[in-house]
Amino acid sequence: MLVSSPILRASAIAASMLAVTSLSVSSLAAQAAPPTLVVQITVDQLRPDYLDKWSSQFTGGLGRLLKQGAFFSNAMHDHATTETAPGHATLWSGRYPSHTGVVLNEIGVADPQSPLLLGRGGGASPYRFRGSALFDWMRTRDQFSRALSVSRKDRGAILPLGRAKQQVYWYSLDGRFTTSRYYADTLPAWVQQFNARNFLKPYLGAQWNPLLAASQYPEKDSVSIENQGKDFVFPHTLDTEVRAAGTNFTEFPWMDDVTVDMALAGVNALDLGKGPTTDVLAVSLSTTDAVGHRYGPDSRELHDQVLRVDRALGRLIDSLYKLRDSTRIVFALGADHGVSPFPETAFPGADPNRGRVNPQPLIDAARSALAARGVEGDALMLQAGIVSLDRRRLSAKGVSADSVVTALRGQLLKLPGMMRVDRVSTLAVAAAKGDAIARRWLHSIPTDFQAELTVTFKPGYYWYTTRYATHGTPHELDARIPILFMGPMVKPGRYTKPVYSVDIAPTLAEMLGISPTEKVDGRVLTEALRRP
Repeated sequence: MLVSSPILRASAIAASMLAVTSLSVSSLAAQAAPPTLVVQITVDQLRPDYLDKWSSQFTGGLGRLLKQGAFFSNAMHDHATTETAPGHATLWSGRYPSHTGVVLNEIGVADPQSPLLLGRGGGASPYRFRGSALFDWMRTRDQFSRALSVSRKDRGAILPLGRAKQQVYWYSLDGRFTTSRYYADTLPAWVQQFNARNFLKPYLGAQWNPLLAASQYPEKDSVSIENQGKDFVFPHTLDTEVRAAGTNFTEFPWMDDVTVDMALAGVNALDLGKGPTTDVLAVSLSTTDAVGHRYGPDSRELHDQVLRVDRALGRLIDSLYKLRDSTRIVFALGADHGVSPFPETAFPGADPNRGRVNPQPLIDAARSALAARGVEGDALMLQAGIVSLDRRRLSAKGVSADSVVTALRGQLLKLPGMMRVDRVSTLAVAAAKGDAIARRWLHSIPTDFQAELTVTFKPGYYWYTTRYATHGTPHELDARIPILFMGPMVKPGRYTKPVYSVDIAPTLAEMLGISPTEKVDGRVLTEALRRP
């Protein structure tokens, strides 16, 4: 090859150096043609024990991933705020919430400066997300790599790609997919065409019935604590009125089917995965979370929903294999969190408030005391187990922040169902001594977050006002997730060694022969990778 100018020669040298670096990063890329498509799958609220319990009934994607892929059955999120936003951000960045800055759902992707292009819902963007994600590392290697991310939830679509301004779409509660002005000023023609199908219309008034015979479900279908005592027996019927149906559609398994349809439409329209670059398809299926919240993890509805996820993923995988070279597709699946059962099933008695903890009166009293000293109430906040305090505002009024923290901590510790209340300043020392809960809280809180205390209930306890099944604690049922990989570079099998959600992104990077552009918190799961 002739290089005719200094600039071209420099470019050629740089390309050669990049090639050498790539080979040094990973020998996996030398085995075969590099992947042209990375499929990032997140199933919201999927616990790993579901895969073991119901694997014999799988006929689709979950079954294929279990048989042909690498299944890490002892995987965990190693952060305490086990919610959707921090979970999605962590899975595909290899970094804890303390480093991504995405700590809570409440302050996840909401952004009034990035309004929706259409539909109902607030503005959204990844402006709180810090640092990079897997797709950023890929684009550092190849600027022409592209990504499509689709979900029912805005945070489920946005956070798997970090801050990248790619094709990102979510459901807008009115029977259409939308995005925000962070990503675009208008919807592309293919999204407009997909919305024009009016995909909601065929489901108006439709009934959700179990896929299998009743004998195939060991769970009772008459548990009155499900769905707050309303409509807790099959069949479940979607509204016939369009506006109500658009909102409630998110609670039915068909939402996942439409999400898969949307993803495949985008793959076709954008020619994703055709090469020669490596592209990303991120699909977050949210209905398991909705069904789990409504009916609980031990319900017949949840069992049936997971079977439907298996079929939806089977259709996704089969379709991608028909559209693209299957030997050049890599799949990775994780979950953003787990879920704990209703307290009513865990604690005996008939008290409707059993198994629930109510810290709010203590917070209200503390805020009232601060207001009496001239400090506005929002200087003290309790969000998802984190007590934050604006020390600057207290100091300006001559109020001792340490005294407030000490007094509040003592009162919180006396509440029934309270396991521990930790000072944030002590978490690092406790974590270094092997305290897992302290470590998870430490991994949840950025150093510039105004956090003072972390509140941890005993396992199985809920917040007082929560009447649906939920998650969000550092305990095992909320933190445990499945991790699966499938592709030509993956060594199939079941792996029982403890691993973490932060390990997914660096493992995918190793498969692609690239390096993260910053320090990550996870490791490469080399045990599941084929070597030359």
